[in-house]
Amino acid sequence: MSLAFCVFCLLCSCQKKEAEPETAELPEGQYLVVLGIAQDAGFPHINYPEEWEDVYKGNRKRQLATCLGLVDTKQKQKWIFEASPDMPQQLHNLEARHLKTENLTDGVFLTHAHIGHYTGLMHFGREAMGANRIPVYAMPKMKSFLQENGPWSQLVKLNNIEIRELADETPVELNQSLKVTPFLVPHRDEFSETVGYKIEGREKTALFIPDINKWRIWEKDILEEVKKVDYAFLDATFLENGEIPRDMNEVPHPFIEETAKLFEDQPAEVKSKVVFIHFNHSNGALNASNQKRKSLEKQGFRFAAEGDIFDL
Repeated sequence: MSLAFCVFCLLCSCQKKEAEPETAELPEGQYLVVLGIAQDAGFPHINYPEEWEDVYKGNRKRQLATCLGLVDTKQKQKWIFEASPDMPQQLHNLEARHLKTENLTDGVFLTHAHIGHYTGLMHFGREAMGANRIPVYAMPKMKSFLQENGPWSQLVKLNNIEIRELADETPVELNQSLKVTPFLVPHRDEFSETVGYKIEGREKTALFIPDINKWRIWEKDILEEVKKVDYAFLDATFLENGEIPRDMNEVPHPFIEETAKLFEDQPAEVKSKVVFIHFNHSNGALNASNQKRKSLEKQGFRFAAEGDIFDL
């Protein structure tokens, strides 16, 4: 083997190693990281074989259910918002790519009792991790739902989780420079109330509202709420009306087109605060090449992608 060939192989090896690290460019301090962007059932979706084939063939990327990670590197703490069915992978990604600590997570914030937002808690149980008192932040009805219904009640009984009750508009101080405030939003509350969260860091603030029925029936003005913060992760379940083959009044959400219409007269500075998230599998905006999505991006709106980082 020639010396020149050996040197060439060594250079190629070094270049490959330099391209691999996913933690090299991570910010110091506090930040949010997107751990999933899909609606509760993820992408590809059950009973849609063409979506599965697209993923298997490499034509489309699998998308995990919506979840945000909150990281404070200086305090060596990390939390997640939502316990999605994909939580094991999301917690691994947070641990492996962002912050490795003794605790897998310092807590889980739940928004409501729909399948994509709490069922990941099962992985803390006896059949899986057998966790010890992982803090789970939940509103009163959500807390009661977990305590009174199996299999979730077993997580409480066995001390796999420790439920910390939240109150509307009452901040939770995670450390000296990081706090989280829940606020009620109107949604299909069959089993629990539904909340969004305001996440306040040392320098910046974010809103997280992955599920809401319609902006017009909320007591607050979404336009004014977005203006107060630096980032607003907003419900983008559907792009437009008629997207699914059933009455969409059964699953009310603000269409992306409706949200964009509310902000159409705002400067790009305000529009760029909006980060759409929680995309149904039917939503064309899941595809970065979608023309309607591209048009909205030109106006300043943003679309969440797994791995995106937002410093606080």
